[in-house]
Amino acid sequence: MSTTRYTKDHEYIRVDGGAAVVGITDYAQSQLGDVVFVELPTIGKTVAKGDEAAVVESVKAASGVNAPVSGEVVEINRELEESPALVNEDPTGKGWFLKLKLADAAELDQLLDEEAYEAFVKTLS
Repeated sequence: MSTTRYTKDHEYIRVDGGAAVVGITDYAQSQLGDVVFVELPTIGKTVAKGDEAAVVESVKAASGVNAPVSGEVVEINRELEESPALVNEDPTGKGWFLKLKLADAAELDQLLDEEAYEAFVKTLS
C-alpha cells in the first residue's frame, strides 16, 4: 500500500516500498501554467528536507521543487527532459520528478495527509 504526503509548498511524496516518488501537485501545476522546462538533480545527490531538489519553469515563472524529506536521489524522470508538459498532463502520475531513498522515514509524519492538504488548498482560493 502506498502512502502519499504533501507539503504546504505543493510538493507530494508517495512512498511505496523502497524509493519515494516526488513531484508537484495538480494545484501547483495549475498555478504555474504550461511547463516548458524541468531541471532535474543528479542521481546520487543528497538533499535535506526543504532543500531545492529540482527546478520547474513555466510560461509564467520558474520555481524550485523542494525535497519534502531528506534523502538521496536514486532516480530521475528523464521523460521530463523531452516532454516537460507531462507535469501539466499528469502531475501525480507520469509527471513525477525524482525518487528518493529516505534518510529518515519519521520526517513523513511532519507532512500533510491528503485530507489536510485538500483543506489547506481550499483556504487559498
